[in-house]
Amino acid sequence: MTASQPPGARPAAAFTVTFDGRPVAALPGQTVAATLWAAGVTSWRVTRGGGRPRGVFCGIGVCFDCLVTVNGRPNQRACLVPLAPGDVIRTQEGTGHEDG
Repeated sequence: MTASQPPGARPAAAFTVTFDGRPVAALPGQTVAATLWAAGVTSWRVTRGGGRPRGVFCGIGVCFDCLVTVNGRPNQRACLVPLAPGDVIRTQEGTGHEDG
């Protein structure tokens, strides 16, 4: 006897996003953080004062440690932002604005 999967239980096809200029595979419904973790990336922001690396800390959108720039918009919480095909993700430095 084999177990059957409910209809629609398989994930949809992977798509590509870009992280700091390199292609990264993502699955529908994945957040920026989940996609980067799956690609082996654990840090994607540096602090304003000391340039210390940051990634996911709380994972629920409370701490703001995982800020990243998505499609030119800085200060996006990587743990909350779902990805779409073609999204462009960039490491965020400081505030993510040119003024630092």
